[in-house]
Amino acid sequence: MTDAAAAKVTALTTTNDGLATTTPAPQTAPASPSTQSTEALKDIAFGSIAGIIGKTIEYPFDTVKVRLQSQPSTLPHLYAGPLDCIKQSLRTEGIQGLYRGISAPLLGAAIETSGLFFSYRIAQNTLLATVPTLREEKRREGKLPLSALVACGAMSGAFTSLLLTPIELVKCQMQIPLSPSTQQGPGPLSIISSVFRHHGLFGFWHGQLGTLIRETGGSAAWFGSYEGISTLFRTYNARTASALSSVDHIPATLPLYQQLLAGATSGVSYNFVFFPADTIKSRMQTEEVTPAGNGRASFWASGRVLWQQQGLRGMYRGCGITVARAAPSSAFIFAVYEGLRGWWG
Repeated sequence: MTDAAAAKVTALTTTNDGLATTTPAPQTAPASPSTQSTEALKDIAFGSIAGIIGKTIEYPFDTVKVRLQSQPSTLPHLYAGPLDCIKQSLRTEGIQGLYRGISAPLLGAAIETSGLFFSYRIAQNTLLATVPTLREEKRREGKLPLSALVACGAMSGAFTSLLLTPIELVKCQMQIPLSPSTQQGPGPLSIISSVFRHHGLFGFWHGQLGTLIRETGGSAAWFGSYEGISTLFRTYNARTASALSSVDHIPATLPLYQQLLAGATSGVSYNFVFFPADTIKSRMQTEEVTPAGNGRASFWASGRVLWQQQGLRGMYRGCGITVARAAPSSAFIFAVYEGLRGWWG
């Protein structure tokens, strides 16, 4: 291999497909405020579109997950498992029952995904501005180390959790299965009014700790998995092209199928490890909205009761269907985001 070809391989294996290349390349002038504003708007716009598409794909499975998680502790359970939940829901409510309450989640998905990509970029810029060793490594290697990207993902998730908790509270309340005597569940405005009347503004952040744990750890795994798998694919592509003496024909971005695989892996990583926090949050947020004087269980109290009654199995109830829907959803989110980034620059 010639020196030029070797340099080409090295450059390609250190590219980050737009996610980690949020700061100026080495030996270039700092990005102007107008450029940074443009990039922020792209993150918000492209992230919103990707999030809406991903949520539309996954929402019926999310409804099943919430219904499984929020079942009463008494035996026998209302649903024997995910398939039984789907069957009963379709029989009693039809397909629209699985999409009931999707308006709030679509808004939430747009806010969540755009917030994640936007704050992920901001976190990287902040680390580069405040940590000289990372700045030097970025200048030398052309990218941040994976550990720094994982930390940026965690910071991104922590920020996004503040935006997400109120939306998920409304979503979970709307996903509760209807009783046989109830023809139509409460709408989002009715739930918002009830929560505010009984618990005030801070009542919308009931379950915030669960969302914080899930989003902080989950987003670290989400971005970390995607960046790590993408790096492996780039290394593989570069070595394959080198062996075939076709280095000049390696595309600057990953092929679509590799983006989808990296995104699917990130979705599984996001949901599995911190799933118990999401289970506790869902139980908290599906409690009946009652006057504040009646008290509401804290995160730790809800978790302790769930553990005592159902153990580890109860903590992971609904995990299988959640992971199954997270893989295609995250695959499409990253593919759409990367595609829009590549199309619009």
